Amino acid sequence: MSDIHNATSKQEELTEEEFIELVLEEQQKALAREREERLHRKKPKKQKPLVRWMVWSMAMVLFFNTFALVFQIYSIPAIEFIKVSTRLSAQEDIQTYKKAVVEISTGSSKGTGFAISPDGLIVTNAHVVEDATSLSVVFPDEGLMEATLIESYPAVDLALVQVEAEQLPYLPLAEDPPFSADEHIYFIGNPLAFTGIANEGTLLESIQLEDWQEPVMMLKAPVYRGNSGSPVIDQQGKVIGIIFATMKHEPIGRVGLFVPVQQLHHLLEAQHKK
Repeated sequence: MSDIHNATSKQEELTEEEFIELVLEEQQKALAREREERLHRKKPKKQKPLVRWMVWSMAMVLFFNTFALVFQIYSIPAIEFIKVSTRLSAQEDIQTYKKAVVEISTGSSKGTGFAISPDGLIVTNAHVVEDATSLSVVFPDEGLMEATLIESYPAVDLALVQVEAEQLPYLPLAEDPPFSADEHIYFIGNPLAFTGIANEGTLLESIQLEDWQEPVMMLKAPVYRGNSGSPVIDQQGKVIGIIFATMKHEPIGRVGLFVPVQQLHHLLEAQHKK
């Protein structure tokens, strides 16, 4: 579908995450200009401590008020997911899930993956690792590890990655989940410039995409660029799917899309037969 957007696609409209990136980019430019001007202008007279403190206080108040106004005008839900992640991450079960979720780096981009076995078999999206010049993963506790691409399945946007390790944290896979409408779920990933962000949402319904043989599931949740490869976890702590994209679906609006875990089971069975 032309309206499907994954971690590598570009969108014509200005999305929430793109707006945040523009704000941060302009902030960096402004800081660079300030440094440049400071290097070329004459050294100012030293201000008295009280005057200097008042100037800095006024500048900070202006800065925070400006950004508060900008975020209020644009009503950016991407700010809210930090609060949600902080709340969820206080839960013991979420803390356990997060240990198995990794950041995947290809040298030019990043995405999310998660371990499904203690010996380092990792699941992610095919589009996350395509054209990778190098491949590495970072576990929250175990740190950076070199990785090898085992198999890529572009038809269902899944890939298997392997690291050489033992006794790694991993997430169990649900066998044949029913996907009940409005079912509450969690997902963990590395959206935008953040890592290890836990969030929540609800299941919608399945949808048949163009050029896909099997239907995928829709998810009402704040899914952003970088969430590709994030595990969708049910209330029993088992993975029921893998996030791979977002799309507009009226009348709901933008929704997340995930590959049902049944398709992953089929790929794993075929892999074991080789």
